Amino acid sequence: MALRPIDNALPTTPERPKKQAKLSIPIQTQKKPSDFGVNEEKKASPLPPPPPPADASVDYVSSEKLKPFEDPESKIQGLVEGLESKDWVKVCESLNDVRRFSLHHSTVLLPILEKVMLILVKAMNNPRSALCKTSIMAASDIFNAFGEKLLDFTDSGAFDRLLLQLLLKASQDKKFVCEEADKSLKSMVNTIAPLPLLNKLSGYVNHGNLRVRAKAAVSISNSVSKTGVDEIKEFGLVKLLQMATGSLNDRLPEAREAARSIVFSVYKAFTENEDENPGEAWQSFCQSSLSPIQAQSIIKAVGSQ
Repeated sequence: MALRPIDNALPTTPERPKKQAKLSIPIQTQKKPSDFGVNEEKKASPLPPPPPPADASVDYVSSEKLKPFEDPESKIQGLVEGLESKDWVKVCESLNDVRRFSLHHSTVLLPILEKVMLILVKAMNNPRSALCKTSIMAASDIFNAFGEKLLDFTDSGAFDRLLLQLLLKASQDKKFVCEEADKSLKSMVNTIAPLPLLNKLSGYVNHGNLRVRAKAAVSISNSVSKTGVDEIKEFGLVKLLQMATGSLNDRLPEAREAARSIVFSVYKAFTENEDENPGEAWQSFCQSSLSPIQAQSIIKAVGSQ
């Protein structure tokens, strides 16, 4: 008789698993927004947060409130250095100093004005709106103080660069920057003689940016509106009409309105001494001086006035 192995003699009972100790983990409840700040003084740091710097914001000072310097000769020595500072607040302060020099000590500023204008253009390109607006305000005061003297800076092209930047800033979506640039362009038109200014502006009526074209057309219209008949004829009736034709059919209403104003100013200058049939003389002039499409646009624009 075969013997069974001892291992199989008795049935084995499986060991019962040992119970693991239960850990009680406290459940953290999320604070409601209304709970924040309740009894937080007990957990707060003993040191209060540092106060914000006093010069974190820039005040836009009107020209009437800018006072003269007590010692302008000494102050002018550090002006360029302040304008080229890495601290944008310091640059804004220096730009306001430029405005004070322009308004009250223009003869002291004149020797370095060309360099200051180039720095001014750089500040207008800064992404900080406060710095951009302050530089535009400085440009307005420079126009009012120096006028046509700004056209003398031909070697560096300082005026041309400044004009382009103002047209670009006036075309921006930021309303307060755009409005300030419009004011500066008006100051330019009011302080610089029409003939040289029209020559500067004529190159922008065909600019690739339609908003720049519109702003250029508005400045040309404003300049022509304060120009005498003799000056309009000296600049060139045909040249003005050719400048306006492109904007008559522009997509922006601002450009079209400015172009119609230019055309009507030329029409009044042309027909001033035309006693008989001024309308026929005007049509004949347009048809003989312009292309058929241009002449038709110009004649139609005058007829709509």
